[in-house]
Amino acid sequence: MADKLIIFDTTLRDGEQSPGASMTRDEKLRIARQLERLRVDVIEAGFAASSNGDFEAVQAIANAIKDSTICSLSRANDRDISRAAEALKGANNGRIHTFIATSPLHMEKKLRMTPDQVLEQAKQSVRFARNLVADVEFSPEDGYRSDMDFLCQVLEAVIAEGATTINVPDTVGYAVPELYGQFIKTLRERIPNSDKAIWSVHCHNDLGMAVANSLAGVKLGGARQVECTINGLGERAGNCSLEEIVMAVKTRKDYFGLEMNIDPIHIVAASRMVSQTTGFVVQPNKAVVGANAFAHASGIHQDGVLKARDTYEIMRAEDVGWSANKIVLGKLSGRNAFKQRLQELGVVLESESELNAAFTRFKELADRKSEIFDEDILALVSEESVTQDKEQYAFVSLAQHSETGERPQASIVFTVEGKEVHGKSDGNGPVDASLKAIESIVESGAEMVLYSVNAISGSTESQGEVTVRLQNSGRVVNGVGADPDIIVASAKAYLSALNKLQSKADRVAAQG
Repeated sequence: MADKLIIFDTTLRDGEQSPGASMTRDEKLRIARQLERLRVDVIEAGFAASSNGDFEAVQAIANAIKDSTICSLSRANDRDISRAAEALKGANNGRIHTFIATSPLHMEKKLRMTPDQVLEQAKQSVRFARNLVADVEFSPEDGYRSDMDFLCQVLEAVIAEGATTINVPDTVGYAVPELYGQFIKTLRERIPNSDKAIWSVHCHNDLGMAVANSLAGVKLGGARQVECTINGLGERAGNCSLEEIVMAVKTRKDYFGLEMNIDPIHIVAASRMVSQTTGFVVQPNKAVVGANAFAHASGIHQDGVLKARDTYEIMRAEDVGWSANKIVLGKLSGRNAFKQRLQELGVVLESESELNAAFTRFKELADRKSEIFDEDILALVSEESVTQDKEQYAFVSLAQHSETGERPQASIVFTVEGKEVHGKSDGNGPVDASLKAIESIVESGAEMVLYSVNAISGSTESQGEVTVRLQNSGRVVNGVGADPDIIVASAKAYLSALNKLQSKADRVAAQG
């Protein structure tokens, strides 16, 4: 029997730490359901102690997801650990993931603690967590830059206290594959009780080597858990990419010799869902899930693929969820067909009223464009979830006029806490005029730091998906809007971002 590699997904925790990538409880729950369909072993659902919103999200996921282990992050203190345990009460299998920094730099500058104090805190936190749940993971934050002797002392002690998984993070993305793999190997060889825990790797992508480092930790170091995110989402340059790890191990089974629970046919759907929920667009040449991942422009390549696909393709597109024969819905499609497609995409609506509202929006969209693709449906449901949340601002209608040589004008109607308001403005272009019309009413004072347009599907009939990133008083949020009219999509995205700015949920920054 081949060894088992555990896939630990932290899209909903570490991925959410990307600037502007914060998600609502319902958005997190929808992604968690998709991760369950993907058969992810462990879902790190959030950081329960960071905010009431994150606590509720972890709690909801723990109650709803039955096949995956549900994990909550916590700092190495009793309050965080108790909060995590409370949120995980409804889980079939719950895990507390506690961490404390062990590198000299972090201990001195961030924690202002001595090594002896850190060692004692680590032991106490694992002991306390183990009294609440059977499955406890411990991470030495900035582990890769820690002193080897001290790190061995800490990890031996927490295993003795009952830690069942030891995760060694490259928190700042400093590692290179051969050295990181050797680092994990040395730890396992030097720590007497290392065989009592599963070893895990968690790598950041600051030097573009997160996947390579993680694979080295597995192959050279003997780790049997990889912590990763959908699309490599994460703060700074991101985390190790789940889809790349999974397909590397599957495609090169001759080298790695590992088994996984993952059902890769759901990878592309998960990628789309995370992208459209967070507003982080997947680059076209992204491995496995990028639009060009299985496209061949070179004539020589095209000829080879047509004769024998394995001349240039090492994976089959359909194995990860790409389909050449997409089921396309249209205005004649009925409610059952729509409901069935939602289920196939991993979208579960909580009530008949939500389904009816989503179907109504689907029919409205179908009247405007002849073919409705999966991407359209995911965008539509994401927008529906925002509406269900009774946000402060909601789009109603937009009129704009622009012609060569004239300054564009825009007039917009939207609601503020249910009451309709009207705004007008001119601008350098129709988008600028429309967003200034909104600002003329809202007066948020927010700075726009990103404006991005992406076509949801092919053809000129495609919906445009717009991402707007706003910054105000130290907060950074992303808003996403979709519509066949790109100006309308821009207005929806701006209002979505303003709604997120209104949220007062305080979050405690985590690392890992």
